[in-house]
Amino acid sequence: MRNYATQDYYRDLRVKPNPDDQRLSVGLTGVDHTGASIETRVPVERSLTLFLNGQEIVTAMTIGDYPEDLAVGYFLNQGMLRPDDKITGIDYDADLSLVVVRTKRKTNYEEKLRKRTQTSGCAQGTAFGDLMDVIDGIRLPACELRTSWLYRLMQTINTIPSLYLEAGAIHGAVLCWQDKPLLYMEDVGRHNAVDKIAGYMHRHGISAGDKIFYTTGRLTSEMIIKTVRMGIPSLISRSGFTAWGVELARQAGLTLIGRARGKRFIALSGPERIVFDQNLEYVPEESRRHRRKAAGDDA
Repeated sequence: MRNYATQDYYRDLRVKPNPDDQRLSVGLTGVDHTGASIETRVPVERSLTLFLNGQEIVTAMTIGDYPEDLAVGYFLNQGMLRPDDKITGIDYDADLSLVVVRTKRKTNYEEKLRKRTQTSGCAQGTAFGDLMDVIDGIRLPACELRTSWLYRLMQTINTIPSLYLEAGAIHGAVLCWQDKPLLYMEDVGRHNAVDKIAGYMHRHGISAGDKIFYTTGRLTSEMIIKTVRMGIPSLISRSGFTAWGVELARQAGLTLIGRARGKRFIALSGPERIVFDQNLEYVPEESRRHRRKAAGDDA
């Protein structure tokens, strides 16, 4: 397999991580296992309060980039915004750490807030209303997933400069088309990274039916629900599965691939979309750098 990192293979990325942004991480000093002094960078956590039409909904912990996309994506993935809702304004106040999303349709989610369900997401994420509503009756597009695309994507994503490689303790989500990554978002919570992608797609009119979604996070029920709600037919992770996540993926007809590292992956749902066109003799194993960081992927 060619080294795509040396061929400007991320030229199609509209959004990519910026590990040099000093707002997203801080340098700290400490000692290592030998007692020697070390300097390292760690991601920041900032609170961001999200409002929908004047009603406070939630406060999230985030690294602080793309706050408007995070807010819109969160409301979409929680079912508080409909895909056809007209957003009349998005106000971000950095000093107050809040985002207000305004819509033409009147919204009121006090009842759903009282019925929220705790999920397995980072920072005790919540899903509002009936989680199964999005799964029942869904029909995802029958878009093929070639293993040659999958391996090229993994190699490319693993070599893109990122906070994950620079500092660790962070999750990534990547929207892809065939073997090309298009949007790459990171955050301390894996669901925040997903919501940023969903918000950006909605605000920029990016279609979902022919896309592939990649995440570093676990394939839990809420991760499957969000991917299905976004209308993306294939979800890939370098991490593992939960039983309910697999069950929901099978109900929705989502192609679900986990433990995707180096030459290896496991598909537990939707294998009919997979086209095995890659000769594994030409697929390199994952670099040691990524294997060392893999222990934190399932956090």
